[in-house]
Amino acid sequence: MSASSSLSRPLAPPQDVGASPTYDGTAPFPAEAPAPPRGTGDRLYVTVTAAIVVIPFLALCLAGWLLWGRLIGPLDVVLALVLYVITGLGVTIGFHRGLTHGGFRAVRPVRIALTVAGSMSFQGDVIGWVATHRRHHAFTDRPGDPHSPYRYGTHLRGQLRGLAHAHVGWLFRNDPTPAERYAPDLLADPDIRAVSRAFPALCALTLALPFLLGLAIGGTWVHAATALLWAGLVRIALLHHVTWSVNSLCHVIGRRPFRTRRHDRATNLWPLALLSFGESWHNLHHADPTSARHGVERGQIDPSAAVIRLLERLGWVRDVRWPTPDRIAARRS
Repeated sequence: MSASSSLSRPLAPPQDVGASPTYDGTAPFPAEAPAPPRGTGDRLYVTVTAAIVVIPFLALCLAGWLLWGRLIGPLDVVLALVLYVITGLGVTIGFHRGLTHGGFRAVRPVRIALTVAGSMSFQGDVIGWVATHRRHHAFTDRPGDPHSPYRYGTHLRGQLRGLAHAHVGWLFRNDPTPAERYAPDLLADPDIRAVSRAFPALCALTLALPFLLGLAIGGTWVHAATALLWAGLVRIALLHHVTWSVNSLCHVIGRRPFRTRRHDRATNLWPLALLSFGESWHNLHHADPTSARHGVERGQIDPSAAVIRLLERLGWVRDVRWPTPDRIAARRS
């Protein structure tokens, strides 16, 4: 099946899956049943999550302190940039546009490589990431959305609390997303299951690589330590907060030129476009989730789409769902 033929089929009308009939879009989400007491496994989850969130952020603060009055080394910059691009594209192309939404089909080695790269972003195992994001699309900005900034209502205090929740607070909630319901296709894929199981080892690898490269290229333990700081922890923290900003800011601030489902407030936020590799053209993405390109208007930079185009020309991906003028026009507000 060609990409053009797959894109020419009319899409089914969006469904308000699971939307509460009493939710009006402005009130806080209905109260949930009290969470069961945390067991040892839950406490371990919270501890590990806190370490993943807090340690890179503390490293970012430490890096700022160390940078005061002195320059960062060129080796640190190059390593940080290269790893940021590799792991960031692993998330945006591999986890998001490929596995979550089926915007294209990749040959097996490329599919595995993208999944490994995304796992090295420290954002969770691939199956859990995809399941959570699919759930977000099923219940965007209404009860059931795991990270909506409108959970606590649209008044000022609720909005500020909601932004904090959407950015990072949701990670600490006892609110698991069942992969059996939201990602059964990935659970049935032995390659993806293997990469998912390897997530702890890939987290260690994403820190070991800059340390070892800093030591090998710089030749001293100081170079190794600064590479670990900048190209390891700071790079992870920056990518974390860019990704989380799409969850939070890109549902509150920005333009909405395209029509989305009821209550869905996804926006386009241009300042994040380059750092997020095109993910902050979020309004079009929610209007047409399977589109392989999110930045469809003139001047909208979308590095992820550019890489997908290159992979398509190399014959490494196929059945790419490129947006057509008719599809774009049909989704305009």
